[in-house]
Amino acid sequence: MEEKNVSVKRRAYVGLMKCLMWLSAGLTCLLVLFLISYVLYKGLPNITWELLSTSPSYLADSIGILPDLMNTLYIVIATILIVVPLGVGAAIYLTEYASNKRVVNAIEYAAETLSGIPSIIYGLVGMLFFCRFCKMGTSLMAGALTLVIMNLPTVMRTTQESLKTVPQSYREGAFGLGAGKWRVIRTVVLPGCTDGVITGCILAVGRILGESAALLFTAGFAHNIYNLFVDGLSGAGATLTVALYVYAKEQGEFGIAFAIAAILMALTVIINLAATLIGKYYDKRRSI
Repeated sequence: MEEKNVSVKRRAYVGLMKCLMWLSAGLTCLLVLFLISYVLYKGLPNITWELLSTSPSYLADSIGILPDLMNTLYIVIATILIVVPLGVGAAIYLTEYASNKRVVNAIEYAAETLSGIPSIIYGLVGMLFFCRFCKMGTSLMAGALTLVIMNLPTVMRTTQESLKTVPQSYREGAFGLGAGKWRVIRTVVLPGCTDGVITGCILAVGRILGESAALLFTAGFAHNIYNLFVDGLSGAGATLTVALYVYAKEQGEFGIAFAIAAILMALTVIINLAATLIGKYYDKRRSI
C-alpha cells in the first residue's frame, strides 16, 4: 500500500514538472514571437529605399541611415578580423600547449569574469586607453578594439570547449603516423572544432550588433559616410544601435527607431546564416 502511494506521488510530481516545463517553454516562445512580431509590425512600414540609401540632412529635413549601416558593417568586419585569430590562438595554446594547470585555470576564470563585466565599463576603459592614451581619438577603430576586448573571452572559451571535445585518439593516431604538433592541430584538431569557432563568431556578431554603450564612448555618434574601409575605421561614426538610441531618445523618431531595429534583426539573421553555411561547407570538405 505504501509503495502504491509513493508511485502515485511520483507520477503526480513528474506530471507537474512536465506541465511547468511545457508552460515555461510556451511562454518563452510566445514572448519571443511577440517581440519579433511587434518590432516587424512597427518597423517594416517605415523602411524605404530613401531611408536606406541617403544620409541624414538637417537642411533638407530628411532622415537616412546609410552612414550608420556602413559604419556597422565596418566595425563588425574589423572586430571579427581581430578577435577570431586572437581567440582561437589563445584557445589552442591553453588546450594544446599550456602545461601549467594553475595558469590555465586562472586564465579561464579571468575570461569568465570579463564576460560578466558591464559594457559601459569597457567603454570607459576604451575611451581612456584607445582614444586618449593611444591617440586614436573618437573613431570606429577605437570602438572595434574595445569590442575585441569584450568578445575575446567568449570566442576563446567557446573554441576551447570545442577543442576539448575532439577525441584524444585522433591526436594519438596522427602522432603515430609521424605528424608534428602543429600539423596535428592544423589538420586534425581544428577541423574537428569548426562548430565551436562558428558558435563563437555568431555570439560575437550578436553582441557587436547590439552594443551601444561602449561605442558611445569610443566611436561617437556622427553620421559620417566613408567610401573606403580604412578611412571609415579612422573616423568617428555611429552604428545602427547608436543611431537607434539617438533617434528614439534624442529626436523622438520612434518609427525610424523601429525600422532600425528591424534592420538589425535582419542583419543578425543574415550573418548567422552565412556563418552556418561556412561551417557546413568546411564540414563537407572534411568529410570528403
